[in-house]
Amino acid sequence: MEQNRVRIVDIAEELGLSTATVSNVIHGKTKKISKETVKRVQELLEKRQYVPSMAGILLSQNNSRIVGVVVNNHEKYENKVLEDAFIAASLNALLFTLEQAGYFMMVRTTTQWSDIIRFASMWNMEGLVLIGFCESDYKSLRENMHIPFVVYDGYFENNKGICNLIIDNYDGGVQVGKYLYEKGHRKVLCISDNNVCTDKERMDGCRAGMNGAAVDFLEVPFTAARRHAFYEKNLMKIMRYSAIFAVSDTYAIELMHFLQERGIQIPKDISIVGFDNMGLCECVYPRLTTVGQDAGERAEMAVTALQRLKAGEETKPVQVLRVLLVERESVACV
Repeated sequence: MEQNRVRIVDIAEELGLSTATVSNVIHGKTKKISKETVKRVQELLEKRQYVPSMAGILLSQNNSRIVGVVVNNHEKYENKVLEDAFIAASLNALLFTLEQAGYFMMVRTTTQWSDIIRFASMWNMEGLVLIGFCESDYKSLRENMHIPFVVYDGYFENNKGICNLIIDNYDGGVQVGKYLYEKGHRKVLCISDNNVCTDKERMDGCRAGMNGAAVDFLEVPFTAARRHAFYEKNLMKIMRYSAIFAVSDTYAIELMHFLQERGIQIPKDISIVGFDNMGLCECVYPRLTTVGQDAGERAEMAVTALQRLKAGEETKPVQVLRVLLVERESVACV
């Protein structure tokens, strides 16, 4: 079918025109072309059933209506970053919100900042949404790009042309701590693969909510296989606590399965709380208590911010989304 496709050069040769003239008609750039020529080109295009390249049309316009979404392919995802529940929910919400606003979404995963610049330039994008980049040089990125971009959970000084959309991680942790304290827990273990950025805020909040009771931290490996071995080695230590606060639902559910496979009952033997309120929380048994964040609300804020930044309108450089504890059956009173 590709071999039979009518090309711009075919139309130009048949009409005795330059390919540039035919291309300009196709892309709506007809100010310097006579009405008669425009009509001739359009009639032959219709007659030959010319199918334009949508990508070519979008790239040739000042407003391409393309928004790029770049996700940090951190080593902890083991090259399965788009399968992560939080990332998948974020992309799903962005896709539908952008489509409703008349935009196209393009997704790229990378760990290199230079890739982001090339990606945006190659596709003549109107804006970018960056997900999963924590302590990175956003200032340098801003200086090398002239399009607005929105960051999910970034950590950097405010810069013009950037909107940082964060959730109230600390308050989410506080809600977890208060909830566990009210349930009688006085010795809580926080698990994460790091002690910086969003994870640190969540754990610090938990400590504050626990009203001075013991809250310890256990740093787990990045990869699933190493975490499994790590849990096996530290099982006795883990079971000294009455409750575990995992900084993500993924880690909470993974640990829940590990413990259940060894005959440890949740929440009878130990309680578990996650963070993010992903759909999987409703699919495990017992259902996971967690802290909810609204992916749809953040997507709407992202698109609005990009539109305002592109129009040169004033936009809050940092916008905070509320979070709310979602109580289910994975926590018991002690």
